[in-house]
Amino acid sequence: MTELRFNRAIYRGEAVDAALEAFSGFAAFEQSEEPQHWVVRVHVEPAERERQVAGELGNYALGLTLRQRGQR
Repeated sequence: MTELRFNRAIYRGEAVDAALEAFSGFAAFEQSEEPQHWVVRVHVEPAERERQVAGELGNYALGLTLRQRGQR
């Protein structure tokens, strides 16, 4: 399991949710919330791919956040 922590001051919740939906075919996710972070636990088989999927998920969520902020 790989844990990602998305800081609420940087990432939009809608972007994290959209990223999880987009990557749902590649991994299983557990979500939780903390006061300053959205927390996502990534589960992938085989385990060797887990870090790659987690990294791509984080990049995708950041890209969506930036795109959403640009649409204001």
